[in-house]
Amino acid sequence: MPRANRRRPERGDDSLDRLLSGWKRTEDRRGVTWTVQPVSAAAAQKAYSCPGCGREVSPGTAHVVVWRADGVLGDAADLAARRHWHTNCWRIG
Repeated sequence: MPRANRRRPERGDDSLDRLLSGWKRTEDRRGVTWTVQPVSAAAAQKAYSCPGCGREVSPGTAHVVVWRADGVLGDAADLAARRHWHTNCWRIG
């Protein structure tokens, strides 16, 4: 039987949806609630500066993305202020 060719909906910028839908947890540190989402080595495609140690989080390195879960400006502002940490730097920080 021939396959029906269906159009797939065009995908826009889904970074907000991708971050909100991925596996994540919340952690409380020094009176602030943070959302912590792991990023696998396969999904890590860009270089970032780790706020914990100041060194680069290289592409292909598993790490965590962290943003405030209790910000007063809303989810979009909190996600815009997210930071990429080495997993160990976040644990000891």
